[in-house]
Amino acid sequence: MNRIKDAARRISAAYTQEEDHGLTGHSAAVVAFGAYTAVWGVAAARRKTRTPVRVEPWDILLTAASVFRLSRLLSKGSVTSPLRAPFTHYEEATGPAEVKESPRGGLVRSTVGELVTCPFCLSVWLTTTFTGARLLWPQATRTVTGALTSLALADTMQLGYDCLLQKNAD
Repeated sequence: MNRIKDAARRISAAYTQEEDHGLTGHSAAVVAFGAYTAVWGVAAARRKTRTPVRVEPWDILLTAASVFRLSRLLSKGSVTSPLRAPFTHYEEATGPAEVKESPRGGLVRSTVGELVTCPFCLSVWLTTTFTGARLLWPQATRTVTGALTSLALADTMQLGYDCLLQKNAD
């Protein structure tokens, strides 16, 4: 075990000189993600859920739009900032109902802070969640992804309308 720890320290030191960007927290996040994915797999196996032969294109579109919208809402939304506050510092407002935040210090806190402020990072977890949920509860998951897709489309329409108003004002 000491050999593994020593090797991990050497790799981390060679990777970056910055103390706050060590690989330990990210390694723990990868292990946590693996465990999270395994839990979905075990749940599907216990229910003897059959994996679909093919994924329907409509489900891919619904999931993609849902993951996009929910990851933005969770990672950047001003209304969800209380969820991120234990792990982040507020920096500034960046757009319609969105904020920029930075991770707080500390190994666990900064790793979680990086995860919850990164829509790309959250997308991996959310895609896994929707995939597992679709295996266990297909109809309910389609309802949720349909609602989130509607929200994404409504947001697109709102932003498009604002752009048209600004263009006409010039």
